[in-house]
Amino acid sequence: METQVSQPGPAGKNLLINNGSSRRAIKDKAAQIGVTVGGTMVFVALLLIFFYLLYVVKPIFDSAEVAPVVSAEFHDSQPALMVGSDEQNEIMYRVSKLGKVDFYDTHTSQLLRSEQINTPAGTHVVSSSAAMPSEQRFALGLNNGQVIIAGVEFGVTYPNDKRLITPRIRFANGNQALTVDPLGRALNKLTFDYSSDKMSFVYQTDDKVWHLSRQEGEENMMTEEVEWLAYNSIIPDSPVNVQQQLMTPDQRQLILSSDNKLFIYDIRDAEAVELSQVLSLARANAKVTNVTLLAGASSLLVSYDSGLVQQYFQVNGEQGRQYQEIRSFEVEGDIASVASEFYRKSFVTITETGELSLLYTTSERELFSENFKLSKPGTVGFSPRSNALVVEADGKLNLYSVSNTHPEVSWSAMWEKVWYEGYPEPMYVWQSTSGSDDFEAKLSLMPLAFGTMKAALYAMLFATPLAIAGAVYTAYFMSPKVRAIVKPTIEIMEALPTVILGFLAGLWLAPLIEDNLPGILTLLVLLPISILSTAFAWHKLPATWKQRLPETYQELMLLPVIIFIGWFSFAISPTLELALFDGDTRMFITNELGITFDQRNALVVGIAMGFAVIPTIFSIAEDAVFSVPRHLSNGSLALGATTWQTLTRVVLLTASPGIFSAVMMGLGRAVGETMIVLMATGNTAIMEWSVFEGMRTLAANIAVEMPESAIGSSHYRVLFLAAFVLFIFTFFFNTIAEVVRQRLRERYSSL
Repeated sequence: METQVSQPGPAGKNLLINNGSSRRAIKDKAAQIGVTVGGTMVFVALLLIFFYLLYVVKPIFDSAEVAPVVSAEFHDSQPALMVGSDEQNEIMYRVSKLGKVDFYDTHTSQLLRSEQINTPAGTHVVSSSAAMPSEQRFALGLNNGQVIIAGVEFGVTYPNDKRLITPRIRFANGNQALTVDPLGRALNKLTFDYSSDKMSFVYQTDDKVWHLSRQEGEENMMTEEVEWLAYNSIIPDSPVNVQQQLMTPDQRQLILSSDNKLFIYDIRDAEAVELSQVLSLARANAKVTNVTLLAGASSLLVSYDSGLVQQYFQVNGEQGRQYQEIRSFEVEGDIASVASEFYRKSFVTITETGELSLLYTTSERELFSENFKLSKPGTVGFSPRSNALVVEADGKLNLYSVSNTHPEVSWSAMWEKVWYEGYPEPMYVWQSTSGSDDFEAKLSLMPLAFGTMKAALYAMLFATPLAIAGAVYTAYFMSPKVRAIVKPTIEIMEALPTVILGFLAGLWLAPLIEDNLPGILTLLVLLPISILSTAFAWHKLPATWKQRLPETYQELMLLPVIIFIGWFSFAISPTLELALFDGDTRMFITNELGITFDQRNALVVGIAMGFAVIPTIFSIAEDAVFSVPRHLSNGSLALGATTWQTLTRVVLLTASPGIFSAVMMGLGRAVGETMIVLMATGNTAIMEWSVFEGMRTLAANIAVEMPESAIGSSHYRVLFLAAFVLFIFTFFFNTIAEVVRQRLRERYSSL
């Protein structure tokens, strides 16, 4: 049977062609739209990340805000010794220099309670002293050589589920006066401090002689009762005309301010008081108006009638620890009052004209300045949470709300050297937390940025030559059969979790390098020499010998050489260590060379991170070299060029955009690496290029500290700023890589 197949006519053929063309056009259009939308969404996602990081970071650079809340009139003619409020800013208090304590309701501005501290019969107050603001404690010196120590506290109860704050006065000795001067002399110009096991009092008697009285408690092991021992001594070389006297809370230093000079005494030993330093405060056309201890009592704030405020703290030098001028601040007007926060390094100044300025020492920021036109300003005090300020002026207690969330952060504090309390010189330091409430936050990002660059540099020094040389050999010289095995094997290394590499680097590689450091250094020298020597020997072999080995697997003959050199280097390591380094390489490096040696150091990180980066660089570079058109290399060879000349002058130039992209991709991977540097370094934020010391990177720091940072705190937002800096780093490197790649492509596209 014959089957007839009908052929479409010209009209049918045209219809099929038109349908096929329209379907292809639709697919092409859909693909174009999909790629455009996808690229746009990626760009939008990057912008959203960028602006979200800015949104979280921006508040740390905002200025503080101070606003008046309420005022309460008082009718005590005696000057104030201290003022303040409770934590909730619902009650203000004022303590006069004669021991009268008044409490005011901030909601109604009415007097809640007034109490006069009673003195023993026949005595009266001749001097008074306030302790550090955080203690909210004061002492009254009496004319009979006794002292009364009291403090302000606020009890909180919840009757009927409503908060009730009850102000009261607490006494250190059950409202009993303590005898300070054994001869019963008046305690003039008293200063003191008090703890559970020690009390120190410094005062001036009527004969202008300064005395120290200390009482130390020792627990009786038999009766478990505290027995108090008294020590009394005279302050030597003391000035007569003293305007202000201070004692540090640790009861180790006494500071007397007299005629633009500070006399600093060491009072650690109550029976051997020494004058340790006389500090001149003289300034041209300026007079000292106030000397205040900053929070933590490590720094002194000295204010002048010219509006100058200077910070001093002790610096270790040839004569021991001496006070030294560190930084200064300028405000407009004659400073009448200065007060510091309870725990942070912020302080407030008020001038005679009512100009209120809020400043922070470490960041050197003027956070707020405004003239509230306060007349006759007196004592100033912060609330315990530093969110309110109580100012005595115009016969009133004035309460101001304070919003000062992130005073620690400034451009200089993050990117410039800062002189921190107790440090010998200005330094870059990252130390975000401490066990002390009055800790001076050190939030310099320079050590973290430096550590990021250091880790990436050593990783790239290790990975780049190996990856690019391996990629070039694999793509250009290696036989197809071996290449089909090697390339997937190296690429599959990229799937190895970095946490595994970090774990092996920290627990296996770091001790291995420390125990065999001479062998590692020998291996780094002998390995390239042995490979080149083997290649040279192979080149000189007769052709008949070369033909005996299959050409396909000639590359594998290097494996025995590499294995032998590795074994030989580790085997000879103990001998070299004994002969050259007296049996202990680490001690030799530390003691003889003066180089710090950390077990988890940059060498470990470079090797471990190098293995993580090698697959990325190798894969992209190998594809770039292998994709060079064959007619270019064949044409070069046909014109008489050698294989090496063809590689260096044709193939590598053509593949250079891809090779450069591979290196930059590897660098971006190294900059953002987290787990390896987290586990293979000591995470010490130092700025040293030494290969034997560790570092802390931006990514590792974020991973370590983000879980423990309080949401919304300065620490929390600075960590987001670190993430923003890391984002900028990678964006910068990727942009530079794309620009250079495009230029290389344009330059060598004509080949």
